Formats: sequence, structure tokens, C-alpha cells
Amino acid sequence: MLATLAAMEPATVVTFLLAGVMLNLTPGADVMFAMASGAQGGPRAGMAAALGVALGSVLHVTLAVLGVSAAILAIPHAHDAIRYLGAAYLFWLAVKAWRAPPPDPRQGAARTGRAVWRGFVTNALNPKVALFIMAFLPQFTDPAIGPVWQQMAVLGAMFTLTGLAITGAYGAGAGWLGTAVGRASGVMGKLSALVFGALAARIVMD
Repeated sequence: MLATLAAMEPATVVTFLLAGVMLNLTPGADVMFAMASGAQGGPRAGMAAALGVALGSVLHVTLAVLGVSAAILAIPHAHDAIRYLGAAYLFWLAVKAWRAPPPDPRQGAARTGRAVWRGFVTNALNPKVALFIMAFLPQFTDPAIGPVWQQMAVLGAMFTLTGLAITGAYGAGAGWLGTAVGRASGVMGKLSALVFGALAARIVMD
């Protein structure tokens, strides 16, 4: 993979990184999810959610490289089935967040693990991410310098890492803000529930 990266045009790599950073800086569903997780569970939960989102991106990149994503999304109604499942999962998270009691500091490790899993599932069940990766990565590949799948894997890794850093920063920032205003009051949990619900509605109506 390092040889593939070295063979790529530096200008192409820099352009890709800048485009990826700008896309990740623009708050989207993943950023909003990480921020809501951080607001509800604290900075560690926000960063853990970002890690889960990144793992979901790794899955999408892998499926795109193998050609599996294209095959799945080519199945009639597969796109709708996946997005409705993702919306249902987010709605379920919204209900749980609305009903959840204030977080117990003694359950920090369990809460972090749940945030990773929820971030992964939310991203994995978002077909828009799969479509974006399949459309975005190939634009920066060149068959003349080597296998396209290797270039897509390298680019996907860079995009995932920059996304992890930026989304993690958003999630942590929301967590610190939630701590400052008093998460124990339950307000941040209710706010997180509204965000999860809004994301679910967005997926359904998109």
C-alpha cells in the first residue's frame, strides 16, 4: 500500500486530502451523531461514537473496493431497505436517549463501548455513505499507476483517518459542553434524543 501511495501524484493526494477535510468539517449525519452522543454521555462517548463511525467507513471502503457495495445496491429496493433499517435504529436510539436516566460515572467503559457500536451501526446502515464512497474515491485514481482497488483502499484509509480526527473533535467538544451545562439535569439526553430522531426522519425523507 505504501508503494501505491508513493506512485500517486502528490498533487492528487493533496487535493484529495483537502477535499476530504472540507467534507468532514461540514457537519453531516456522522458529525451530528457524534455530537449528540457526546452531549448525552460526555467527551469519551463523543469520541467513541466517532470511532464507531470510522469503523463503519472502513466497512464501506472495503465493500466498495471488493465491488460488493455496487452489487448490493443494484438489487431492487436494497437501498430503501437499508435506509429504513438505519432510520428505525436511529429512532430506537432516540427513544432510549429520551427515557435514559442521567449517566452513571461508574458505567463509563460500558457507555463508551455502546457509543462505538452505535456509531458503527448507524454509519454501516447509511446507504448514502456507500454511494458517496463509490462515487468519490474513483475520481482520484489513475489506472496507469497501478490497480485501482489499491488506490481506493489507500484513499479510503486517509479519508477515514481524517474523518475520525474531525468527527472525534466535534463529539468531544459537544461532550465538554454537555458537562459544562449539567448533563445530570437530563436536558442533554433529551436534546440528543431529538437529534437522533431528526436524523431518522432525514433518512426516511431523503
